[in-house]
Amino acid sequence: MTEPQMPEAGTSSDRLHLKYYMFDWDDNILHMPTRIHLERETASGWEPYDVTTAEFARIRREMKDIRPLGNDWDQAFTEFYDIGKRGDRAFLEDTMAALEPIRRGEQEGAPSFQVFKQAVIEGRLFAIITARSHHSSSIRKGVEYFLEQMLSASERQVLLANLRGYAERFDGDTGSLSDGDLLRQYLDLNMYLGVTSPEFEKRMGGSSAGSESPEVAKQFAIETFVQHILEQIRGHEDTCRISLGFSDDDPNNIQAIEAFLRERLSERYPHIRFVIYDTSDPNLRRGRKVVIERGGAEFPPT
Repeated sequence: MTEPQMPEAGTSSDRLHLKYYMFDWDDNILHMPTRIHLERETASGWEPYDVTTAEFARIRREMKDIRPLGNDWDQAFTEFYDIGKRGDRAFLEDTMAALEPIRRGEQEGAPSFQVFKQAVIEGRLFAIITARSHHSSSIRKGVEYFLEQMLSASERQVLLANLRGYAERFDGDTGSLSDGDLLRQYLDLNMYLGVTSPEFEKRMGGSSAGSESPEVAKQFAIETFVQHILEQIRGHEDTCRISLGFSDDDPNNIQAIEAFLRERLSERYPHIRFVIYDTSDPNLRRGRKVVIERGGAEFPPT
């Protein structure tokens, strides 16, 4: 078993380097089998045309001769809600299906699969920020299944050791927590945000921006997570350096988020080092990396 991934010695004042992560799910962590139900106009009329999330990301800006099923976006995305035929098991079932060929060693997952897995092993706090409309509890069930299936016994022990290291530093005592309680506490601290869900739109004050513009909703989700992580380390700010990574496979999301981080969040939080991973190019194994930081990422800002 490796040592816990907590302090990074040799840095300025040997401050703890806290790394947090935000991940899009579809085609970034996993290639999900979920289909978007569209119709395509042909000489004989409108015919069913189901596409993957990756295909939809390529065509959604120019939907010539293509429309949602029944000209109704709710029908098109019924598999991305908790109200379809499969109810709140839809996300979990599709996660199970997507993980099966990886579990058998036949596939490797999407570009950020290994990064997400390593972030979990290191006990890093993370947010899943997806344009899906599932409730946070549904997304969490998929994440829990990922951990059950993808972490070996030794990797799970490293995760628990890292969690105890963090808890001891920030909470002072972990002796009374069982392994199961410690893991549940960790999962409780992470965020699972379906930005087009009624739950998330309520978080945005009842706005329908999530459904109308997932890019705007993802910006709101990112700032929500930033505020969440800062709350977790309140009182320890002067002993930490902070990096926050975001990865997504949709070029439109990347463009909007990069502008948002540069023009707004990096000025509001100059002590945070933001890192963007654009995983839209299949020819780039780990994606295109963009770093945004001001003032040497010192905390607190002067």
